[in-house]
Amino acid sequence: MSIISELASPITLLILSFGYLCGSIPFGLVLTRVFAGTDIRTVGSGNIGATNVLRTGNRVLAFATLLLDAGKGAAAIYLVMVATSHELAGLAGAGAVLGHCFPVWLRFAGGKGVATSMAVIAAVSWQAGILMALSWLLVARISGYSSLAALLGFVVASLFAMTLPPLTTGIIIFVGIVSWGRHHENIRRLLAGTESKISLSRSKS
Repeated sequence: MSIISELASPITLLILSFGYLCGSIPFGLVLTRVFAGTDIRTVGSGNIGATNVLRTGNRVLAFATLLLDAGKGAAAIYLVMVATSHELAGLAGAGAVLGHCFPVWLRFAGGKGVATSMAVIAAVSWQAGILMALSWLLVARISGYSSLAALLGFVVASLFAMTLPPLTTGIIIFVGIVSWGRHHENIRRLLAGTESKISLSRSKS
């Protein structure tokens, strides 16, 4: 009952809002503008995440975007945890995923939330985070589809989450649902066989 009452308290809104602000920083857009002079929204899928940055051919910027997008999710949780020691700190991660996917600064047109969600999942359960990462690598390597790898990774993490405490389970399933929703176009392209692939191998020079 204590968790239920806490979820209905003002501190919950504050934690979620802080997480949202952290997650709403569009690192992919900032990095490509500063270091490549490009608006990532005009490239490939128009997404601001690491996968689309990779489509520019700049692996360094793509990797930096991946780290920063992941970092803001984990950082939101740990900053709340350090500052307040609050048992609901994990909710900052849920807010960060919402911020990344629907940033107010970009008229709520953000990324797919994969890197941020994966970091949040790992922060609330390292076992679920490892399972999702391994699932992503395996599916991406076999299929070449980053979107399919992410979608199946969320399913694996959510299934494992059923063995965890209710709040942790809820956070993992929630961020998975949000990211699945942001992948609706990818799902249509996967079903139509028109989804673009990525390469995990180093290209020949």
